[in-house]
Amino acid sequence: MFLLVVVLVVGGALWWLHSRHYESTDDAALDATPQRVSAQVAGRVTRVLVADNQTVAVGAVLVELDSADAQTSQQQATAARAQAAAQLAEADARKASIVAQAAQARANLGVAETKADNAANDLQRLVGLRREEAGSVSGEQWDRAVAAEKTAAAQVEAAAKGLTAAQSQVQFADSQIAAARAGQASAEAQVRHADLLYSYGQIKAQIAGRVVNKSVAPGNFVTPGTALMAIVPRGVFVTANFKETQLTLMRPGQAVEITIDAYPDLKLTGRVDSVQAGTGQAFSALPAENASGNWVKVVQRVPVKITIDHLPDDDRYTFGPGMSVSVKVTVR
Repeated sequence: MFLLVVVLVVGGALWWLHSRHYESTDDAALDATPQRVSAQVAGRVTRVLVADNQTVAVGAVLVELDSADAQTSQQQATAARAQAAAQLAEADARKASIVAQAAQARANLGVAETKADNAANDLQRLVGLRREEAGSVSGEQWDRAVAAEKTAAAQVEAAAKGLTAAQSQVQFADSQIAAARAGQASAEAQVRHADLLYSYGQIKAQIAGRVVNKSVAPGNFVTPGTALMAIVPRGVFVTANFKETQLTLMRPGQAVEITIDAYPDLKLTGRVDSVQAGTGQAFSALPAENASGNWVKVVQRVPVKITIDHLPDDDRYTFGPGMSVSVKVTVR
């Protein structure tokens, strides 16, 4: 009996010394962040290209919707873009013609101003001759010079008005070009929008993983936001719910031994990634209201995220959210 007591005491002491290095729980499960696949436009499903539990790659087409309406919108937007481009080209050509007319009006003004200067000089010479010698200039010559000077001045005024009108036409042409460019930009945006709506007719996988919870079939009419399936990524992790009294020495980076209930012979390793800032009960649908009624202190559980170092690439194993696991964290 004495030896038995000694063995029990020594064994208990050794067990305590060993167990104090670890914190373990079986209140844990595999977890993941799946992609919820849904439609972005309304339409009827024409083809479903994946099956339940099928592995898909990034960009794989999962579901195709009827694209007749989207194709029509795409064609209309393309035609509108071509029309806008033609209007812009027409506005550019019109401006080029108006600019040429303005240049001609400017040249006409220069010619008119030259003629007006000559006529004014001729009239001044006749004025000088009449001052020097009376009767040296006939009345006919005088009348012709005065008329020429007035005509030249009127031509200068008309040419100036023509140049002003041509310049205003150039400004109007610029405004037409700006409007045509805005129309072209709007048409380009409509084409991009139509292309985007057409691309929504093919629902693609945004992540690599396995198809789960598929609820769509050919012939179904779907609307934006309709859940069609989910894709579970290969990169699963563990969410372990430790008692709050087990977190005293738990820190990110500590080594973890992981055992999956479905594969008890498969031993995995991992690391503590993070500890949730709050208990699981605090974020439940009906959190505890300790300030009302009778209160009984209960040890709470806190979710701890644990990353897995390596998952075996073997078709014999299936890893998915909700699968039960047991974990043991080395805290000392």
